[in-house]
Amino acid sequence: MSLIQDPILFQTSSPSRFRDLFTSPMDWQGQKLAELWMQVLLIVFAVVAFATGYITGSFRTMMLIYAGGVVFTSLVTVPNWPFFNRHPLKWLDPSEAEKHPKPQPAAVASKDKKKSSKK
Repeated sequence: MSLIQDPILFQTSSPSRFRDLFTSPMDWQGQKLAELWMQVLLIVFAVVAFATGYITGSFRTMMLIYAGGVVFTSLVTVPNWPFFNRHPLKWLDPSEAEKHPKPQPAAVASKDKKKSSKK
């Protein structure tokens, strides 16, 4: 049995907090923030890696810096950190949702207008 599948490991090391980082949903604003951070961090690390590689004349140094940037960016943006969940979604109860009319698709409404204009 691997360490990941070992239930005792999860019971001894605050299982819900660790598991929530990878399994709980992120709110829309958090997704937008994570996307922005990912783009900015990858561009910054690419520029720094290129400049360092150009100055030192080392392709290996450039690739190591960029690979480190990708790993760092992944650690910052992939887990569902608590600051990505500042705006949780508020869902309606099923009984409350039935009280509100469902929106009609636009295609159905436009077909009805076309039929009435032909008469």
